[in-house]
Amino acid sequence: MKNRLSRGLRNLNPGNIRVSKTRYKGERSPSTDKAFKQFESIEYGYRAMFVLLHTYKVRGYCTTIEDIINRYAPPFENNTSGYISKVCLGTGFDKDFAPDTLSKEQMIPIVCAMSEVENGVPADYKDVEAGWLLFIADFS
Repeated sequence: MKNRLSRGLRNLNPGNIRVSKTRYKGERSPSTDKAFKQFESIEYGYRAMFVLLHTYKVRGYCTTIEDIINRYAPPFENNTSGYISKVCLGTGFDKDFAPDTLSKEQMIPIVCAMSEVENGVPADYKDVEAGWLLFIADFS
């Protein structure tokens, strides 16, 4: 059954965050996947998504959902407009909505929707919420 899981779920990296110099809590090192990070648990994978999206905002890279997805899933390698549409449909937020990255009520639905786009299956809300709790413990 594990082989039927998407690459992101096999790696416990539901956001398909690429290998980079940035290190996240719960990240396995070295990753046995040459392109994508791997995490010790799915919760740490979700935490990394929350951290990355928060970083986009605080560093001034992105403010709106459209900005976030354009940076997260750039058009040169993704159907970014489709990704934006699916996240907006899944959350009920407009593409011009500027989420508060420290708001559980705003960010959990966004990360759930992004995870579904990345992995082709709905996210387990409890896993996403557990990732949120790991994130907010360090960023509140």
